[in-house]
Amino acid sequence: MYTYQILIEYVGTNFVGWQIQKNGHSVQEILQKSLKRLMKKNTIVFGSGRTDSGVHAIEQSAHFKTDFKIKDKITFMKSLNFFLLNHNVSVLNIKKKSDNFHSRHSAKKRFYKYLIICRSSPLTLDKRRAWHIKKKLDISLIKKGARILKKTKDFSTFRAASCGAKTPIKSLDQVSIKKTGNKIEIIFASRSFLQQQVRSMVGCLKYLGEGKWTIKKFREVAFSKERKYCAPPAPAYGLYLQRVKY
Repeated sequence: MYTYQILIEYVGTNFVGWQIQKNGHSVQEILQKSLKRLMKKNTIVFGSGRTDSGVHAIEQSAHFKTDFKIKDKITFMKSLNFFLLNHNVSVLNIKKKSDNFHSRHSAKKRFYKYLIICRSSPLTLDKRRAWHIKKKLDISLIKKGARILKKTKDFSTFRAASCGAKTPIKSLDQVSIKKTGNKIEIIFASRSFLQQQVRSMVGCLKYLGEGKWTIKKFREVAFSKERKYCAPPAPAYGLYLQRVKY
């Protein structure tokens, strides 16, 4: 058997998320169907993690095992992308890996980007690609909030009720804020995240940036370990899985 890693970008707007579900098309399903057409056999694709409905990926990582030896990676990738052409999914690269490689379990760090655009005019080019906020946000307050998030260890406040993780304890390695014109990019890095953790943190940072919360209130909410105090999560369409580090 051979193990291959694939790096994928996709627009999550029309997907129910990464993982196969009964209520709609998923990225995993589309990839598996395309691989079957190409290799003439069923193949399971394992992703580095689930992305929710509407979430995009700049570079999702996945792997599959097969007895089909890929002799020409360029031709294989072109053929695979041909089957993916109408689904807003593209395979960026394919790499042969060792037998013990696992796209999820071997990952050392995951990077997520959240994009906010602050302006009064509706979004056209970035519609369903960023969170449109009409009010101006205080970037200095958002940066102060980001420093508090880095000190947080128990992320129960930011955890969805349906999250299946064994523990809410996480180590947030990076929270960086970049503002360019009316665009705000927030980068989060951690070995793993809880369900809706990133979107929930962004929702709270938004409350802070627009003046609904003080720094004191933000800190109390972050350390409360109580989901009921969390601000409404940011919409999924502003979130991007940026890359996975091994």
